[in-house]
Parts: sequence; C-alpha cells; structure tokens
Amino acid sequence: MSQLQTIEAIEKRLWGAADLLRANSGLASNEYFMPVMGLIFLRHAYSRYLAVKPAIEAGLPSRGGKVRALTKEDFGQQGAIYLRPEAQFDHLVSLPDSVDRAAAIINAMDGIEADYDALRGVLPKVEYQKIGNADLGELLRKLNPEELKSANGDIFGRIYEYFLTQFADQGAHDGGEFFTPISLVQMIANLIEPARGTVLDPACGSGGMFVQSANLVERNHGDPSKALTFYGMEKNATTIKLAQMNLAVHGLQGNIMEAISYYTDPHELLGKADYVMANPPFNVDEVDAEKVRKDPRLPFGLPGVNKAGKVSNGNYLWISYFYSYLSARGRAGFVMSSQASSAGREEANVRRRLVETGHVDAMVAIRGNFFYTRTVPCELWFFDKAKALLPSPPGRGAGGEGAAIRGADTVLMLDARNVYRKVTRKIYDFSPEQLANLTSIVWLYRGQTDRFLALLGQHLSNAVAEAQASLAPLHDYVAQARALAEAVGRLDDGGATPEAEPAKRALAEALATFDRDVAIYATAVQQAAEPVAKNASNAALHQASGARRSLAERSRDLIKAADHLHKLAGYALEALASLPSPTGRGAGDALLPSPAGRGVGGEGRSSRELNRARKTADEARKAAVDALKPVRYFHRQALWLQERFPEAELRDVPGLVKLVSRAEIEANDWSLTPGRYVGVAPEEVDEDFDFEAALKDIHVELSGLNAEAVELAAKITRNFEALGA
Repeated sequence: MSQLQTIEAIEKRLWGAADLLRANSGLASNEYFMPVMGLIFLRHAYSRYLAVKPAIEAGLPSRGGKVRALTKEDFGQQGAIYLRPEAQFDHLVSLPDSVDRAAAIINAMDGIEADYDALRGVLPKVEYQKIGNADLGELLRKLNPEELKSANGDIFGRIYEYFLTQFADQGAHDGGEFFTPISLVQMIANLIEPARGTVLDPACGSGGMFVQSANLVERNHGDPSKALTFYGMEKNATTIKLAQMNLAVHGLQGNIMEAISYYTDPHELLGKADYVMANPPFNVDEVDAEKVRKDPRLPFGLPGVNKAGKVSNGNYLWISYFYSYLSARGRAGFVMSSQASSAGREEANVRRRLVETGHVDAMVAIRGNFFYTRTVPCELWFFDKAKALLPSPPGRGAGGEGAAIRGADTVLMLDARNVYRKVTRKIYDFSPEQLANLTSIVWLYRGQTDRFLALLGQHLSNAVAEAQASLAPLHDYVAQARALAEAVGRLDDGGATPEAEPAKRALAEALATFDRDVAIYATAVQQAAEPVAKNASNAALHQASGARRSLAERSRDLIKAADHLHKLAGYALEALASLPSPTGRGAGDALLPSPAGRGVGGEGRSSRELNRARKTADEARKAAVDALKPVRYFHRQALWLQERFPEAELRDVPGLVKLVSRAEIEANDWSLTPGRYVGVAPEEVDEDFDFEAALKDIHVELSGLNAEAVELAAKITRNFEALGA
C-alpha cells in the first residue's frame, strides 16, 4: 500500500473518531484535532519506538552480566523518542473501563514532556478530561488500526490538512495554504541535499520539510540531529505545537517561532541560512506595502503595489525573502504558484534581477492533482549561490547547441508534468523510481555522472532481483492451476456435452503452454543472475539493459498468460455448470452453494473442494502477477533514462528538459516557466495500457462521484432545513 493510500485509510478512521467527539465531548469543532493528534503522536511514536528498539537492545553494553538500561539518547540516535511503559500505546489501549483513561493519557504526556524539554507545554492534556471514559476507550481503539501502525513519513502534516479541510478551518486554504505533498518535499530535499548546517522554513506548517531533510541525511548514513539545525516560522500557535510534535516523533528538535513572516524575521538569519525550504501561501494580496517597503529581505525591490496600498501579489515577497536568507554558498528549494514564473510588470523586474545574479539553478514544473485538497499545478524553484562561481558555458546563446554545461548564465528547465503516478482518482504523486529518475537529470546537470550510472545499475539489479523473487509465486500458481484443471477434468467425463469438452481441452493446453513458458522464464532469470558491476560504465549498462530486455518482456507475457489461464478455467466451469446431474444441479456448479444436508462424501463436498481449488488458484495467480509486474517496471525505469540520455550526459529532450542560457531567458521576457522552453514531447504508444484496469478505474471514479453527489444532496437538504425552508 502506498503512503497516500495508507493515509486515506487512516483518514477514514479519523472521520469515525471525529463523529465520536462531535457527539459525546464538550469540544468545539475547531478543537477536535488536538486530542486526536495527541493520540496519533503517541501511536506513531510507539511505532517508531518498536521499530528501533531491537537494534538498540542488541547493541547495549553489559557489565557483570547486567545489560545497561535503555535511555532516551539511544532512541534519539535512531530517529525516535523513548517512551516510558505508561506512555506506550498498547498499554493505553488495553486499559479497562474501571481505569480513568484521561488521567492515564495525561500521565503519559507528562512523562514525555519530562523527558523532552522541547515538548514541555506542547502536548494536549486537559482536552481529554472533556471526553467520557468509554468514549476515550473507543477513540483509542479507532486510532490503533494496522494502517497507522505501519505508516511513515509526514503523516502528521497530511492529517492536519485533513482536519482543516473536513472540520473547521477552510479559510486557511482560501489564503493559498496547502499541505506540501510528500513527493514534492522529497524532490526539494533531493535537489538541495541538506547535509550539514542551518535549515530554515519561513512557512513551516507542521514541519514536513524538516522531516524529509532529516530522512535524506539518514539515507546518507548521517545523524540529522547532529548535522542539521532547524529553524521555522509559523503564524498559528497550534500548528507550531503540531510541528514540534512532528519533529519529536522523528527524534528531532527545532526552533520554531510564532511570527507573520511577511513582517518579521525573529531568527535574524538574513544571509546566514545554508538551506531554505518552504511551501508558502500562494497569491496573497493583503500584505501592507508600507510595512515591508524598507525590509532588508527585499534585495530586488518591492513588487507591485495596488491602489489599496497592498502588495499586489505576495509571491515575489516570498521569493525575495528565501533568496535573502541564503548564505554565500546556500541553496534554496520551494514550492510556488505556476503563475509566478511568468508574471509581468514589477514582478518581471524582480525576476530579471534575480536571474542576473546567476543564482537561479533550476525550475521544475509539476502537474495538477499533486496537492490533496486542490487541483492546482505548481512549480519548484531552486537557488544555488555557489553556482555563480562556476564558469559560463561557451556556445549557449539563445537557441545555441553547445555542450550542456552548468554555469552562472544557465538555468535547468525541467518539465515534469508528464511524469506521475495515479494513486487515487483525485491524487497523483511520484513513485520512488520516478522521483529518482527526475533527480538523476539534475545530477547530470551538475556533472555527477557516477550517481546517474549508479541509479541505472540499481534499476537493472532490481529488475533481476524481482525476477528471482517471482519464481516461487509462479511455480505455486502452476501447481494450483494444475490442481484446479485436474479437478475440472474429473467432472462428468463420461457424459460431457460438446460445449464442455472443448473448454476443458483448452484449459489443459493453456496450462501445458504456461508451464513451458514458466520454465523458459526461469532459465532466463538464471542466465541474468549475474549482478551489474558496482562501477559499470555506460556502455556496460546499455549491454546489461539489452540483455535483460527479453526477461522483462517474458514477465509481461506471463502476466497475460496467467490471466488468460484464469479466464479459461472460468469458461470451463461455466460450461460444466450447465451439465445435467442426477440431483438436478449442474455437475460442475461450483459457484452455487451446496444444498443443505449434503453428506460429507457426496456432491456437496466435491463442490466445496472445487470452490476451494478455484479460490486458491486465483489467489496464487494474483500473487504471481504482483510478483511479475516489478520486473518490467524496473527495466522500463532504466530504459526511460537510457532512451533520453543515451550517452549519460545532459541533453535537451523535447517535452522534458532543456538547459537554457540567460540570453534565451531574456529573449522570452525573463520567463522561468519550463514549458515555454522544453517544447512538446513526442506522442508515445503505451505498450502497457491495461484496458480492464482502466475500466475498473473509471468504475471506481464513478462510484466516488456518486457517493459525493449523495453527500452533497444531504448537505443541501440540511442547509434548507436549517433555513426553515
């Protein structure tokens, strides 16, 4: 289950929890989320606690046969927090009705605050006294689903967005504020690569940027609590508490201050931040121009002012602020409205001066539907002050065809609008491999060819590893399909009608063919088992990719063959179901319930056995298909890169990427919109188009729309009733 699907499952539980609070507590609608978020904090903290505890215990020193006790420092080094026994979620869930659950939860929160100074006064407590004891027990159980136990990443931020959207604060979104999708935060972290120093988010919300920065350091085998110092600003005091909880549950701390970032700079980090990451509110038009006119964070001047004395659009305030916070070699990555990159008038003048610094590093266009509550497209902006120190590339004038070289006078334009994964009918994201591929284009831009080649090798190695892992499920499906075919073959052989015999024969022949194809595939897997060399050259990787192409295609063909075999079994059973029998039922009527009173050795038992055989075979088929799909998927990820960058060098790819000179940007009104430069991608035939899956998606979407229509109709009716109409 993907992270987004996990979160959606959690949200359904939360809606039930909210209904419970709404009906039975003394909490106002805008207070629902804090007691729930407090328990989610405990649940998520406990999951991380359990995940790292075995490794910590295995490394504990002992003296005189006595192992040292666990400490909070042990857990901080593993990106988790220490939980006293009374604060562990399983303990709270198991409390009987005779125990005061509110007191137990408050005691748990007090213990955590005593252990972690950064959380003192942050965790919710008194709110639980407004909820009945039985209701608290139900709330604890609702917030203990398997989905939440296994969730990772910035679930706090997404759930906070959910509460804002569903319960109380729609006004936050009207101001252009959106929770930053995990894919976009990861992309920002991947491209600015926080490694050591100060990380600032002037619009930090629930702290997701900090969490992903820490995750990147951990993936590179570093300790984020030692490598990075987090500073944040946020206007809402409750959201600050949420951010502090979010950091704490990941074993992190940050200095987050309450401030309206348009007007104040409480951390005084002008020119001092090593990294700036943010997703600010878009298109705000209520900033008092006089209050910011002389702000030192506006090195390129004030953008347009309207007749009311307000800054006409706050986007370029944010852009200027982010730039001004950077140190001499600092990097910034942030989300911005897609309108900003080509905005005119005074905003265009600010953009021109910004481009002339040589510090604009890359622009990335993102399609709509990445945000959870809005369909707006956006763009990611990236600054790198160290880039201006690089030499300017020769021969890259407007329309020039010189070698792709990163320098002070170039900007990478990356249009990622055609790269996405459809998670639900409303939400898209990047798969981990898509995200890695997009990141690798920037590696080529930065001359990091070795990282690009290593990713290619990883894709190809993953394809082989998945092929090896698919053999066991495949062989199991062959065995289960054979058992089903044999059971079908035994049905009424003597009195079979002409309609049944061809169906049985077709099933047997297809099974024999499938068995042979699996054997051929297994041989191909064995032949491809030699791993890709760690430092393989580009030529060697092309050769390895070609050698694995047939393996990938065989995996695709086996998926189709497995599905075909399943359909043939169904046809045979349907044909046999119509055969006459002494009882008056179809001799092969395995899909109908057996009549009551059938003997253990009678036809009812045969029907049940056939049902079990068919169900077992179908489950085995699904497992085999799921195991086969990643084989071609990973190979296609490698091909995606190799077809576009065959020499492992950055080049212009229509519809995807272009390295643009400053002269070309000037010739295009200083626009930084990627789509204006990269052109249109050639149309490609989707060889993997799955008609049945597409039809199923359409059906799911229609069901969702029908459900929404029912909800809206009910809401309209309630509103009319409230008006007395």
